Amino acid sequence: MVTTTSTTRAASGSATLGAPFDLKKALKPLYNPPREPVLVDVPELGYLVIDGRGAPEEAANEPTDFQRCFGALFPVVYTIKFRLKRDGLTMPILPLEALWWTTDEFSFDMNVPSREWSWRVQIAVSDDVTPAVFEEAVAEVRRKKGDSDHLRRLRFERWREGRCAQVMHVGPYAEEKPTIEGLHAFIAAQGCRMRGAHHEIYMGDPRQSDPAKLKTVIRQPVE
Repeated sequence: MVTTTSTTRAASGSATLGAPFDLKKALKPLYNPPREPVLVDVPELGYLVIDGRGAPEEAANEPTDFQRCFGALFPVVYTIKFRLKRDGLTMPILPLEALWWTTDEFSFDMNVPSREWSWRVQIAVSDDVTPAVFEEAVAEVRRKKGDSDHLRRLRFERWREGRCAQVMHVGPYAEEKPTIEGLHAFIAAQGCRMRGAHHEIYMGDPRQSDPAKLKTVIRQPVE
């Protein structure tokens, strides 16, 4: 099991004290699970997030709102990265993530049509990112690229996912169901029950990768 300290700065990392902190290395166990389910403890982290609803897959070759929201994260996260670099701080660009749910209790039913899914696209950032740094970055992107619905929906928040079960799925997104069912069976076998939203972390770019080799971390909070 991955363990964390009592302080999020020690757990998730900041480059402000002592030697530069390698955030990507510190969080590697959370982004590189085995292909058999394991339990982990996810510390409090900062995230850029946008909420939405609807099917993630393209229709008539037009990007979906889900895809456009992912695209809206990148200009802001890179602006933050270069803003921190001016202060001598290093922030890696971490993988894109999404939370999925189909009920008000944030549970996810794979049998619900995808057009009815709710989701949150997000990307984790280092502890050096504050609300002020985030707001400055959004304002700079707005000056350079103009305002947009997705930029207005974007927000910064911190949260701790806590104890979770997770597994690496290798293959197309459409073939995740057996992996998810196996993860749920593992959770029950551990004497735990599921809580919170279904969570996916996308380790590859589907536009450039062979679908059979795509890696996706499938995560489920438990208690």
